[in-house]
Amino acid sequence: MTRRELDVEGLAAPISHYAHAVLAGDTLYISGIVPVDASGDLVGRDDVVAQAEQIFASMGRVLAAAGARPGHVVKVTVYLLDIEDRSRINAARRRFFVDSRPASTLVEVSRLAVPGARVEIEAVAHLGP
Repeated sequence: MTRRELDVEGLAAPISHYAHAVLAGDTLYISGIVPVDASGDLVGRDDVVAQAEQIFASMGRVLAAAGARPGHVVKVTVYLLDIEDRSRINAARRRFFVDSRPASTLVEVSRLAVPGARVEIEAVAHLGP
């Protein structure tokens, strides 16, 4: 099995000892993405929809760096500060995934690593045949 760490140009540097994603064989593991710009500054302030849109834009960059697209995503885990925000971010999610529907887990958490972040999303994509 081959293993390759991806640090994606145009995304903020990881805030700890991890890569933006790891491609292991034909599976891409995308680290939790928070709503920050390339400088690491929070996007969207208290607007969870703007934050979700930023996250999906960043996820698109990670997928592209691996030669993948949203339809390759088979699993997402969404972490929200407020479970009631699920319905608010759903439109951004539908715009990103269009007709593909990955398996999904949603978890309400008390805090995220970036102050002010209301949502974080991680994903797994399958790039094989």
